[in-house]
Amino acid sequence: MVKRFDLIVFDWDGTLMDSAAAIVRAIQSASTDLGLPVPDDARARHVIGLGLVDALRHAVPDLAEHDYPRMVERYRHHYLSGDHELTLFDGTFDMVEALHGRGHLLAVATGKSRKGLERALGFSGLGRFFHATRCADECFSKPHPQMLEELLDELGVMPDACLMIGDTTHDLQMARNAGVAALAVSFGAHPVEQLEAEAPLACLHSPVALRDWLEQHA
Repeated sequence: MVKRFDLIVFDWDGTLMDSAAAIVRAIQSASTDLGLPVPDDARARHVIGLGLVDALRHAVPDLAEHDYPRMVERYRHHYLSGDHELTLFDGTFDMVEALHGRGHLLAVATGKSRKGLERALGFSGLGRFFHATRCADECFSKPHPQMLEELLDELGVMPDACLMIGDTTHDLQMARNAGVAALAVSFGAHPVEQLEAEAPLACLHSPVALRDWLEQHA
């Protein structure tokens, strides 16, 4: 039996937009600016999807509390200087447009700030397809379920009619905490084995595979 999800919620970075590498570089460059040990790629990638302060706390554990504002400023400087050049994964625009056309409610739950998401929605042209969005500076950071709970409430959808799609364990754990189904993609931030350990409905390895899965099961 094909299961229909009324609401499909996407993470943004590493799920819809090919931005994980840019986030890693921004974290590393900000660390260099402050003279701190530079996290390796794996450590920096692990925190993608968290709210910025939580991400920096995990990625740069030597960062003193009083240096957080400066670290955030340097991160945003490096990331925003090139975010207009980032692109959606191949086929993403058409996939989202098609889901919208088939009558799904669509939403975003992201570790980005509201300002950052609005910039990305504008650059990508996807903004008109989403019915609601939540950001990390408005809610508790993933994996807390607040983002999903607020989206379900705003859009009037029951948890069993919602699907969360993301590229990190933070996304999958948030879905579990909110009682909604989760789908993983392995072309973003976290490695396949970590994603599969969270037991999503499936772990898909390309944007094409994601599109095909949604066509068959959503």
